[in-house]
Amino acid sequence: MAFNYNFATLAFLLCFLAPSFAALVQEQPLVLKYHNGILLKGNITVNLIWYGKFTPIQRSIIVDFVNSLNSKGAPLPSTSLWWKTTEKYRGGSSSLSVGHQILHEEYTLGKILKSRHLIALASKTHFAVSSINVVLTAKDVVVDGFCMSRCGTHGSTKSGSGRGTYIWVGNSDLQCPGQCAWPFHQPIYGPQTPPLIAPNGDVGVDGMVINLATLLANTVTNPFNSGYFQGPPTAPLEAVSACTGQFGSGSYPGYPGRVLVDKVTGASFNAYGVNGRKYMLPAMWDPQSSACKTLV
Repeated sequence: MAFNYNFATLAFLLCFLAPSFAALVQEQPLVLKYHNGILLKGNITVNLIWYGKFTPIQRSIIVDFVNSLNSKGAPLPSTSLWWKTTEKYRGGSSSLSVGHQILHEEYTLGKILKSRHLIALASKTHFAVSSINVVLTAKDVVVDGFCMSRCGTHGSTKSGSGRGTYIWVGNSDLQCPGQCAWPFHQPIYGPQTPPLIAPNGDVGVDGMVINLATLLANTVTNPFNSGYFQGPPTAPLEAVSACTGQFGSGSYPGYPGRVLVDKVTGASFNAYGVNGRKYMLPAMWDPQSSACKTLV
């Protein structure tokens, strides 16, 4: 079963609410129930399957992000500090590292993909409980439901090599940056406030980082539809998707909140990563406080 993640949907549905009313909405109790299932804990390998053309710089932005999740060398607020919230879910820490990388630059399945194609691509490297296979599609690849109902997906499947999890995230740069790369592009709906400057200079890929961060957290805390979530199992609110549109303190629908700004480039971010990287990471539900938690 796959769970779709549309980063922008909730924020845009509520965009026309006054901030004071939105604050009242946020004060309602938020509880993600644990459904007694397996979580992904311990050492987890993240395999990356690149479908379509990505530049080496684009690939390095995402690889550095994954490697930043458990790195202790970055200044605070760090990407690893953001990821540390997942330790508060049952079972301890989840230590992620990049494993195999597979390049599919020749569009062997075409440029219009269905969900079955995503699973086929994810199957290019073995499934295992201790790994997550991530399919990343280039900006000129159209995926069924992309931009209409989802910015990415996570799910699980069984194969000859065992049961495992997968993620798909698309580059929305040419197709729907206002939906899947907000706040780095003006939103499709609601107040047309100026977009923030992307921290790595690439609206599409910086948007992919937001969506990948969301789906990695959702995957380790609800890998097989029996972990932490609220609502129906067919359309769950999960660790980060329950906190849509929040990046800094004072956020409300249509406003990402107060974040950090690079004094040289003017780019907005809220987390430092390895190799001097900066990222914008969404709020995550904290089981101890039963509230969405931002880094800044």
